[in-house]
Order: sequence, then C-alpha cells, then structure tokens
Amino acid sequence: MLRNVRAIVSGGSSGLGAAAASHIVKNGGKVVVADLKASEENFWNMNRMLEEIVTPSQSYSSNNTQPCASSFSTSQVLAFSETDVTNADQVSRALDMAEDVFGKPVNAAISCAGIGVAKKTISKARENTEVNRLYQAHPPELFWEALDVNVVGTFNVARLAAERMASQEPEGGGQDTLRGCIINTASIAAYEGQIGQVAYATSKAAIVGMTLPMARDLASHGIRVMTIAPGLFRTPLLDGLPSTVEEELGASVPLPSRLGDPEEFGLLVGTILTNPMLNGSVIRLDGALRMPP
Repeated sequence: MLRNVRAIVSGGSSGLGAAAASHIVKNGGKVVVADLKASEENFWNMNRMLEEIVTPSQSYSSNNTQPCASSFSTSQVLAFSETDVTNADQVSRALDMAEDVFGKPVNAAISCAGIGVAKKTISKARENTEVNRLYQAHPPELFWEALDVNVVGTFNVARLAAERMASQEPEGGGQDTLRGCIINTASIAAYEGQIGQVAYATSKAAIVGMTLPMARDLASHGIRVMTIAPGLFRTPLLDGLPSTVEEELGASVPLPSRLGDPEEFGLLVGTILTNPMLNGSVIRLDGALRMPP
C-alpha cells in the first residue's frame, strides 16, 4: 500500500505519468498532477475513471479551489496544478498546492514530463533554401528545447521537491531516516539512441547521468533517487500509428513480445516507492529490447 505517499507527478495527465499517478491513488496515496493547461481535460478524464474504482476521495484544480460536483467526495487525494516544468515558479506553486491540499509537503516526486525530437545531425536541404547547400545542420533551438524540457524540467521538479522533503521529519521509524523518494524518467534511447534521436537521446542520457550524483547528494537528507528507462510503451506518442506498425514494434521486443502497458510503469513506480534499498540506480523497463540504429 502507498497510503503514506504524497506525490507530485509531472506530466501526470496522460501516458506513463497518468499510469504512475493512478497507481499511487488506487493504492491509497495522494497526488498532485503537474502538467500543462492543455492537458487538464485529460486529468479530469483520469479523475472520472478513478472515481469509479477508488473509495471516497476528492480532486482539486489550481484553477478551481473548490471540488467539482462530479469529483470525489471526502479525503483529498488528487489535484491538478497547471505547470510548465521549465518554470521554477510554476513547479513551486504545484508543490505549494500539495502542501495546502494534503496537509504536508510531498515525500515523492515522479518526473514524466518530456518531449520527443526527431532530427538528424545533418539533413538534406530543401530545394528552396536561401543558402545553396546540399545539407542543413540540426537546428540548435530544437536541441535546446529537448534539453530544457527533458533535463532542466526534470531537475527543477527534483531539486525543488527535495528542498521540501529535507525539512520533514523522517517517516517509518527505524534506522533508515527516510524522508522521500525521487523517480525520474529516462529512456532506453539514453543507451541506444536511434537515427534522428541525437537531441532526445542526449537529454535522456543526461537524466541517467544525474541519478547517482543526485542520490549521493541527497542521501544524508534521507532522500532516495531512482530513474526508470522505459522501452516501447503504448502511450499517446504511438496512438497515431497504424495497427500493423504497432504490431511490428511489439514484435521487436524479445519478451513479452508486445508494447509495454503504462500500468506496468506504474507498478514499477510503486515498487520503487516501497523498497528502501532501491537508490542511485537506473532500471530498464523494456522486455530485453535493444534498439537498432
């Protein structure tokens, strides 16, 4: 059970983030979903689904401080805060909301917000370019955008949540002095980046790289840090693909030979939150898949 978990989940309105948020709530925990305004409708859809399977609870939005008529009815377990993770002030407001609604600061931070960028280091130039060159270099603004959202955004959530966690009393008793857990989301592209993934793979490799030093930084404060590197999962990113392409992608996974179910990501988040010896490591969640070029 996760009844003592008070989490912020960035990108928690859809895909892997929604799976993580749902798993925590379904197992007794509390979640602030920190996501873009455009994703708020997804949040309320998730809210309605949880309403049917979770015992009485209540949901809030940063744009609506009173519970909606269709929301849960008693204890406060779910909230939405409009958040751009690259904006430190907005991340802080989401953390403030968690403390206000749940009565205590967060003790878990799960970062799932991110973007994908597909562009080769050099590409064939279009015919109507002003400069007569055969090739064009990767636009630097796309590279920086990937780093800004995926790396800086992840770091913002982690550092600002850790600041709140460190000030709390240890939970659970015993000699562990645990105060919180941070879970970041990388990708197997961090290890096997494919053609056209130079920006994306770099950003995910950076998340892998921050795992151990951050865990070492925060160990004395009782805060654990883990990273999940998912493989191919059935998320909105793949929703537009033809069924034949989806089947081909799934068949490339050794075992189980299919796309991952986001609920399996949520299960791993729950395992990390409840196992105190998981710290400073990256877990591949990919069915033994190794991506080709």
